[in-house]
Amino acid sequence: MPGGRLTQQERQQIALGLADGLAYAEIARRLDRPTSTVTREVMRNGGPTAYRAELAHHATERRAHRRRQAAPRGAEAPPRADDGRDAEAVREYEEAFTALLMQQGLPKMMSRVLTCLFTTDAGSLTASELAQRLQVSPASVSKAITFLENQGLISRERDERRRERYAVNDDIWFQSMAAAAQSNFRLAETARQGVGILGPDTPAAVRLENIARFLDFVGESIARAAEQARDVLYAKPETATDGPATDGPG
Repeated sequence: MPGGRLTQQERQQIALGLADGLAYAEIARRLDRPTSTVTREVMRNGGPTAYRAELAHHATERRAHRRRQAAPRGAEAPPRADDGRDAEAVREYEEAFTALLMQQGLPKMMSRVLTCLFTTDAGSLTASELAQRLQVSPASVSKAITFLENQGLISRERDERRRERYAVNDDIWFQSMAAAAQSNFRLAETARQGVGILGPDTPAAVRLENIARFLDFVGESIARAAEQARDVLYAKPETATDGPATDGPG
């Protein structure tokens, strides 16, 4: 699998693939690149409908130039909590995670803030720490925090120095699954209403009833699985022992 930055020719192939309606995974396969590389490239350069190879290539060159200017030779990088990790790998992962959240409909800055909190060991940061890590203005962070807090995606807390910190809520994944289940139930209910209106013996009514039964089953399965797996979100890493490893409960 080739490494390094995307070439201009590869970006043109991405643009052609998007124009043909290909999925990111298929475009990545043709380029022999990770799917995350293609996803990140498209999402940070306008998205699937606005991606332009030439503009994306120039934008990447400008970003690289700004990074070189911001880090003069001999200057020390600001200390980070993830010292000892591969900084480039961490950055690539954060960009891929951000791109995925954007694909799910979350705005870019909100996605960046949420990713930053998820990939921080403490799981919480102050507004100033977020602004410093993301290299954005405090106003941008404040707007993102307000949005995420209103959506129930993060919570506000105070540390021992009485500073406000913003923390990711591990339960959001359970709440997300619960919301998906409820959405399926509402769709099923609406589909079933059409059965009586269109007549129970008509092809349209049969189709709607089948849809409703399918959505009921899927919604119940999601809700049941989410409830059963909820404790996984709060599991702590097992403490290593000197004894032989054993399998967990079946």
